Amino acid sequence: MYSLKTRLIFSIVLIVLVTVGVISFWANELIGDQFNNYIIRQQDLKKSEIVSSLSRQYDKNSGTWNIDSIHSIGMLALYEGYIIKVYDIDNEPVWDAQKHDMSLCSQVIEDITKRMEERHPLTNGEFTSRTFDLTNGGETIGYVSISYFGPYFLNENDFRFLDALNIVLASIGFLAVLLSVLIGFVLAKRISRPILETVDVAMKIANGSYGERIYNKTDTKEIDTLIKSINHLAYSLESQESLRKRMTEDISHELRTPIAILQSHIEAMIDGVWEPTRERLESCNDEVKRLGNLVSDLEKLQKMDSEDLELKKSEVDLSDILHKAVKKFDVSMKEKGLTVSISGACPDVFADSERISQVAINLISNAVKYSKEGGRISIEIFETKDSAGFSIADNGAGIPENELPFIFERFYRADRSRNRNTGGSGLGLAIARSIVEAHGGSLTVESKINKGSTFVVMLPKNSI
Repeated sequence: MYSLKTRLIFSIVLIVLVTVGVISFWANELIGDQFNNYIIRQQDLKKSEIVSSLSRQYDKNSGTWNIDSIHSIGMLALYEGYIIKVYDIDNEPVWDAQKHDMSLCSQVIEDITKRMEERHPLTNGEFTSRTFDLTNGGETIGYVSISYFGPYFLNENDFRFLDALNIVLASIGFLAVLLSVLIGFVLAKRISRPILETVDVAMKIANGSYGERIYNKTDTKEIDTLIKSINHLAYSLESQESLRKRMTEDISHELRTPIAILQSHIEAMIDGVWEPTRERLESCNDEVKRLGNLVSDLEKLQKMDSEDLELKKSEVDLSDILHKAVKKFDVSMKEKGLTVSISGACPDVFADSERISQVAINLISNAVKYSKEGGRISIEIFETKDSAGFSIADNGAGIPENELPFIFERFYRADRSRNRNTGGSGLGLAIARSIVEAHGGSLTVESKINKGSTFVVMLPKNSI
């Protein structure tokens, strides 16, 4: 199994190798074709130059050829790989390179043929002859037969040029690979470092170190997104762990107090310290009811979370539900001197009347509990294009901003110091949120310290 850094380096080098290989192949083919065409054009020019030079060696006035000049032209052409034979107008030989120096001609033919077969075998060429007319003043004065290796041949200088070109291409390829390894190493290290740090932090988080965070930033969008996701996961796990511990403490507290009261009362009556009077038995019964209510709330919450929760939906008038819910707290409101107002209207919604009533009761109960003496509770009914709902606002103590994300958690209570008689079990908001979400709606809260809280319930108008 290879590391990410190794894979990145190999990938970059492989891409560069393939790219350089393909470019080198096509460049070599293209340059080779262009060079061959260039050589063919140059050789055609050379043959035309030989024909032109020989045409000027005839004197029309005397009807004679300048043999010495023809000899010089022929020998120079021979050294360049061209074997010529010059004939007059009657096809009588004027000058023949092979007759002049047969061994040198044979040596030229052998050298060129061997060189081309060894160093340029794909040419598949051979020596061939071509005859050209010699003209002077538009009049044919003779002929020249030029033998050469066709379709083209390369001399030593040409091969040296091709060798140098191949060395340049190979050097470029080598430098490109070397540079790609260097760049690949730098890039791989730059990319893999934050990923490896993220993996390291993720492993620590998996082992329970939820306080770990990644603080490095990169210029890669995907890696930054990964880092943010890991940090968010760590924060969520840390929060959930804190909530779990706090919930355990709260459950223990909720169970410990009534059990302790029951145990002390019963032991006192068993030991004869207390008489089992009606008042003391009623006190024990109250604690049993408190335990029963706690278990009932837990059962309700479990049912709300169940995928098999059945909602008995019908057309529901939110205004009617809220008025009935408020009436249940008439006594509590009078005791605290609270005033309540209900305003607004909306069409009926398709919902479970009993469960929406439970949501309203839970929210109004909280508003009554945490409103100041002589405070005010405002209930507003409203609608949007696709939703209808209501808000319940009080002007009580409010909830700290850092507590707001957790108030819908089970057993979570923002005010840790409140007593059990006021605080309840800490499940009311969790149950309310589960009911609203089961309807496809949402339950949100806004709050400011010493200014109060506003809970907003949104329900789909036509949820089926």
